[in-house]
Amino acid sequence: MEKNRLSKVLAAAGIASRRACEQLIFDGLVKVNGQVVIVPQTIVSPDKDVITVREQPIKKKEDKVYYILNKPAGYICSARKSGQSKLVLDLFQEEGHRLFTVGRLDKDTQGLLIVTNDGHFANEVIHPSANIQKEYVAKTDQEISAEHLKAISNGTLVEGAFVKPLRVEKVRRGTLKIVIGEGKKREVRLLLSAAGLKVKELTRIRLGGLVLGPLPVGSWRPLTQKERQSIFA
Repeated sequence: MEKNRLSKVLAAAGIASRRACEQLIFDGLVKVNGQVVIVPQTIVSPDKDVITVREQPIKKKEDKVYYILNKPAGYICSARKSGQSKLVLDLFQEEGHRLFTVGRLDKDTQGLLIVTNDGHFANEVIHPSANIQKEYVAKTDQEISAEHLKAISNGTLVEGAFVKPLRVEKVRRGTLKIVIGEGKKREVRLLLSAAGLKVKELTRIRLGGLVLGPLPVGSWRPLTQKERQSIFA
C-alpha cells in the first residue's frame, strides 16, 4: 500500500471518521513504530510501519460496509461503555467489522442512523460543507399551535450560535415534522423547548435523500450504493 497521511490511514483501517482519527492522534493515543505521533499529517506506510491505537495494532485496509439502523431510544452513540449504558454498537456484536456511527443521535432520540467502517464516507456525511438535511418527527406534550410553529421557525441559540430550522410543519395534534441543516447537539429539542414544548418522543426519519422507511426499531440492514449516494442528493 502506498504511503499516506496517518489520519487517512487510520480512517481507511476503519478506526473512525477522519476527524475522530485526528483527535485520537492529538490525544496521544496513536503510535508509529512504538513512538507517539501527534501530527495527523505524518506520512506513514501501512505495509512497513507498525501503527497502534491505544496499544492495539490497526488492521490493514478492510472491506467497507455500510448499514442503516433504526436506533432505539436508550442507546448511546459511543465506542466506550460507561456504567450500565447500552451502546448502539452492541446491536452489531455478531457483524465482525470494527464499526462506528456516522454522527450521533442523543440517548433519548431514535431513528435513522448510519453505521460503517468507512472513515472517508463518514467524514463526507458529517462535514458541514455537505449541507445534508436531517428530518425529524417530534411528539410533544401538548397540542401544537400556530404560535408554537412560529416560535420554532424563529430559531434559538444552540452552542452559542443562532440556529433556525429549514422547515417545520404540524402533522397532527401533538406531532410535528422539523427539518434542520448542520444539526448541532440536541438542536431539535432546544428549538422546541424554546417554543415552550416538551419532547415526549423524537425520531429521525430522513438523512439527505435517504429515508428510514419501515425498518423496525432496533433492526439494521446493509445500504445499497444507490442509497448511499442518495444521502448527498
